[in-house]
Amino acid sequence: MSARWPDTKPYHRHMSTDVAELARRAREASRDLALATRATKDAALVAMADAVESRSDEVLAANADDVRRAEDGGTEGHMIDRLRLTSERVSAMAGGLRDLAGLPDPVGEVVRGSTLANGLELRQVRVPFGVVGMIYEGRPNVTVDAAGICLKSGNAALLRGSSSAAASNAALVDVLRDAVAAARLPADAVQLVPADSRETVKELMRARGLVDVLVPRGGASLIRSVVEESTVPVIETGVGNCHVYVDWAADLDMALAIVLNSKTHRTSVCNAAESLLVHAAVADDFLPRVVAALQGAGVTIHGDDAFTAYDGVVPATDDDFGREYLALDISAAVVPDLDAALEHIRRHSTGHTEAIVTRDQAAARRFVAEVDSAAVMVNASTRFTDGGEFGFGAEIGISTQKLHARGPMGLTEMTSTKFVVTGDGHVR
Repeated sequence: MSARWPDTKPYHRHMSTDVAELARRAREASRDLALATRATKDAALVAMADAVESRSDEVLAANADDVRRAEDGGTEGHMIDRLRLTSERVSAMAGGLRDLAGLPDPVGEVVRGSTLANGLELRQVRVPFGVVGMIYEGRPNVTVDAAGICLKSGNAALLRGSSSAAASNAALVDVLRDAVAAARLPADAVQLVPADSRETVKELMRARGLVDVLVPRGGASLIRSVVEESTVPVIETGVGNCHVYVDWAADLDMALAIVLNSKTHRTSVCNAAESLLVHAAVADDFLPRVVAALQGAGVTIHGDDAFTAYDGVVPATDDDFGREYLALDISAAVVPDLDAALEHIRRHSTGHTEAIVTRDQAAARRFVAEVDSAAVMVNASTRFTDGGEFGFGAEIGISTQKLHARGPMGLTEMTSTKFVVTGDGHVR
């Protein structure tokens, strides 16, 4: 392993504002990472986890500055929740890094292999992308998750967070770089792209040849601008207008628990439910219960005519059924049958996560077959669409596209493949 990396302290105070220079340094670091053993990478991940916890005071202090600035600027509550770090959230980030260390290394995995008729030995093996750029909003935990996933999968990470989390991200990257360097890997495996200008986003999107892939993570406008304007290949993540459909054959106690968990467990995340559909056959029994429970949890229901018969329910517009609220709001409608539920989801879904609650196996099988989303839940909360919950250690984002990766993206999704052909003097 070469030793090209500089002293890292204090990285964020003298980091380059030249995105191309950051990308060149990332490219250098990626060559070392591609050759690193699993033991070396795992040791670095454990060191990163230990450092995040041992230096949590400085991370939380930086985050408090970001939160204070957001509150003073009138930022909405759900966005402040995404921004805010707590001791528990810092511990969870460290836990995610340790979980990654315990997972198999995808690099070098043989995807398929055979001996051809002419005697050539053919293997398709997993390899790192090289340099992965992240453009994301708000949540500082993405900084740690992305750095860890990229390092384990052999990629250097260029992290461009939002200005709202600038102090938090700078503190976290300082901690992570120190830990990576102490583990004898290049500190430039983790770099922070300055968030003080929108130009740095544009430069990152134009760094084709230096950056191998971009992953945008945030609101619809951010994702759309990156997808439409980038010359670097993009793995598209998506917003979550997630649905829960309560079927005629649902256990209504189970349905109530799933709806409440999906909506209220944490509202500011993309796997929170934003729309509720109820089969007409159970509406008379279920609507009084679910309206009371949701309103008791502080949720504003934007409902159709069946729901607005209940006090406090706001009439829903067509736009309401297509919204990702990220707040204590939910759209709600009664549907005559499974066909109508599927049609409603096809019309309004963002392709993230949909759930059905039913004891009818035929209905469940049809729902799974016909819903075209990255994740489909049967008798389970939408909140389970998560890399950590799926056993991936963490996630770099949830892809709602259909090319290369779909759903929570973990280690495997941060690799490509190459073909290795071994012969014995073969010529064609």
